Amino acid sequence: MSTNLEVGIVGLPNVGKSTLFNAITKAGAEAANYPFCTIEPNVGVVEVPDDRLLALSNMYQPKKTTPTTMRFVDIAGLVKGASTGEGLGNKFLAHIREVDAVAQVVRCFADENVTHVEGGLDPLRDIEIINTELCLADIETVDKRLDRVQKMLKSGDKKIAAEKELLERIKTDLQQAVPVRRMGLSADELALLRELNLLTAKPTLYVANVSEEEAADYINNPYVQKVQEYAEQESAQLIAVSAKLEAEIAELDAQEAGSFLEELGLEESGLDKLIKASYKLLGLMTYFTAGEPEVRAWTIKQGTKAPQAAGKIHSDIERGFIRAEIVSYKDLMECGSHNAAREKGLVRLEGKDYIMQDGDVTYFRFNV
Repeated sequence: MSTNLEVGIVGLPNVGKSTLFNAITKAGAEAANYPFCTIEPNVGVVEVPDDRLLALSNMYQPKKTTPTTMRFVDIAGLVKGASTGEGLGNKFLAHIREVDAVAQVVRCFADENVTHVEGGLDPLRDIEIINTELCLADIETVDKRLDRVQKMLKSGDKKIAAEKELLERIKTDLQQAVPVRRMGLSADELALLRELNLLTAKPTLYVANVSEEEAADYINNPYVQKVQEYAEQESAQLIAVSAKLEAEIAELDAQEAGSFLEELGLEESGLDKLIKASYKLLGLMTYFTAGEPEVRAWTIKQGTKAPQAAGKIHSDIERGFIRAEIVSYKDLMECGSHNAAREKGLVRLEGKDYIMQDGDVTYFRFNV
């Protein structure tokens, strides 16, 4: 997995995908009212907003403050038949294969000025079109693997026989357009499939694109309700944003954006919502390093042990790891300084088996 986690933004053409991408990354991908204006996937690296980083920066007054980042990839609009190369099908599928998670944008507002590639508004049909194409692509991958497994069966290896049985079961479900993530597979089964990098196994969240008027009050939108019910069936998250509104917010500086959101009755921007949902989807959290030269946020997976977290900074620190000196962000803030936290016995020394916690402020001791 890359240091920068990648979330692919997918959807049918003209659902507001590139408008949303431009807004959140300010990357200026061309957004036009016709399919395929995003041909090469546009990549935008976005700072992860975190009030704790600002507070630590105020405390330490460092020369440099560095947030952690997330990469968003705007992937060409998909159409029916993509799995057989329709539209930009093969490119689309290859680009999805490379991301860590998928944010599927679904249009939940009517606008006669924006054409719909399928002729009318129906978010569930749009989701099904994408899922079907991804399932078809996965069937092809599973078939290739089945061919190889078939040849290996002669060895009498029980693992191979078990894999064959699993692949056949998955193929049957995929043929019914059931994505892998909805099959209720065990952790062991998913581990067996990992190297196949199946598209429908990727963690997915749904982004309902609503009108500006409904950005703060989308609960009663019948289209959003349908997508919500659908998402719940696969324990997926749904967030609602107005891509058009996000584009307007992107033009403002931080203070103006804050006032604008307040006027609209919104607690946070769509970008903040999307990043938080992506973090949750990928099981991520943040720890900090803090000192006079730099205060910095680092992204790690939940359950990461201290030496591997140190490896995010440099492989030498992981290799020569001795121990980690840790104070929780909450304790540090309550004490007002690192020294005060130390005097109260709140700065702990942790060893190789320590599992990092969200908000740990850490100093790694190492010897190479």
